[in-house]
Amino acid sequence: MRHILSRALAALAATVVVSLVLPVAPASAHGQLATSTPLTGTVVREPLTQLGLYFTEKPASNAHFTVTGPDGSRVDNGWSFGEPKRLDKPVQEYFMVNGVFEPRLYHTGFPAMVTVAHWPAKGRYTASYLSVASDGEAVRGNVTFDYQGPSTPAPAGWVVPTAGPDAALLAQAEGEGSASPGATGGPADATGVPASDPAGATEERRDGGFPPWLVPALIVVVVSAIVLVAARRRPAARAGATATRRPVSRAGKTANVGKAANTPRKPGNRAGGRARGGRR
Repeated sequence: MRHILSRALAALAATVVVSLVLPVAPASAHGQLATSTPLTGTVVREPLTQLGLYFTEKPASNAHFTVTGPDGSRVDNGWSFGEPKRLDKPVQEYFMVNGVFEPRLYHTGFPAMVTVAHWPAKGRYTASYLSVASDGEAVRGNVTFDYQGPSTPAPAGWVVPTAGPDAALLAQAEGEGSASPGATGGPADATGVPASDPAGATEERRDGGFPPWLVPALIVVVVSAIVLVAARRRPAARAGATATRRPVSRAGKTANVGKAANTPRKPGNRAGGRARGGRR
């Protein structure tokens, strides 16, 4: 039993490792955040004038960015496109091509430079973003970091921003607008051409279907079920076989012992020889 469980655990562990090693496709749109300056979860000790959010494709021209301080008030002061840069670690995204998900690596990050008006206090800051990718799906998320630098005053005449995302952007992000990248302020570059990947390959629109991360998860579940069923059947089969053999063996032994015990010995009679008379 221990041997079976050991093999089962080893098989399950191998399956889990394989599933973790396999690349996982993002569950939402393309054009996801590749990296940021500062990185999420890090500590900032100097008052930055801008935050850099780098995406795998150029953000929409009407993308919405905010930066909030520890008390929840906004400290952002607009954003602009920045110079693309090569990513230290390529980002992999998946595209549905002829019913099959194909991976594609992105080596370039396209930034949105978000201006920070001032740093009112130490604590946690959050940079939020909302855009629409070239496939028409929403790109949204947060970058959080801890600021431990000096406090800086707000610039003269600066007013805390209260504007929310553009109505057309919200419509597209919620799936109510056109899925065409060029409609109602979709992610287009300066020439009005939809943003493409850095390698210049044509972006494939994702069709419906299951997400690729579901494949390794299903493998783990199926293998676990097979292992558990096998582990339960083998002890039952062995117990049945043992129960079948033991009574026959014992009966046979009992019969032989009884026969040997009940057979009387004839005095003076040797095996294979004649009985000797009393005459010398």
